[in-house]
Amino acid sequence: MNETILFVEDDEEIHSLVSSHLKKEGYRVISAFDGDEALVLFSRERIDLLLLDLMLPSRNGIDIVQEVRKAHSMPILIISAKDSDVDKALGLGFGADDYIGKPFSLLELTARVHAALRRSTQYTPPASLQDGNKITVLDLVIDPENFTVEKNGKLISLTAKEFQILSLLAARPNHVFTKGQLFESVWKESYYGDENVINVHIRRLRSKIESDPSAPVYIKTIWGIGYKLELSP
Repeated sequence: MNETILFVEDDEEIHSLVSSHLKKEGYRVISAFDGDEALVLFSRERIDLLLLDLMLPSRNGIDIVQEVRKAHSMPILIISAKDSDVDKALGLGFGADDYIGKPFSLLELTARVHAALRRSTQYTPPASLQDGNKITVLDLVIDPENFTVEKNGKLISLTAKEFQILSLLAARPNHVFTKGQLFESVWKESYYGDENVINVHIRRLRSKIESDPSAPVYIKTIWGIGYKLELSP
């Protein structure tokens, strides 16, 4: 397995329990107990997944997520006792990929970690993009080979999930995707009607590619159904 997890948690008992379990599962675990230490380790080590609590000394989890997202699209899983819809939306909206509330079972946590790493390493571009050709939509240029997006020649930093959603929409312009289709295509899991994850990722994607996210030109909402990417304004 050999993937490296940066685990950031200031509760020593939880930290020891989770770290030991993940190591038994075959992962390499790097430990940090506060936000500043986490950022130092992130800058020095090759990390495959970031697992962190929201409430941390020196810098909170949201600050860490924002800093990491400036440079990397690795999977980020938030764990926190603040298990409310507001906190979930806040965490995911700033770039986290998943959220698990305390208390949690080690079995559930391990399953989430496995799934996040699997999705990040097994993403396959839509068939129409697999030949490596760039696709242009208005002033967006999507490069599936290098996993980059440019707007008016300027590189836009997207997370892996944001790039996957945009690529899927761009592969079939003007086609309406339901939220379930988007979730199952990108997350590779069954969709049970929880719209929060899709809504948050679409909102964050729009904030990066749209000049006015409140009046989107690219990604259009089809109310009650889902989303589509339009070829013309």
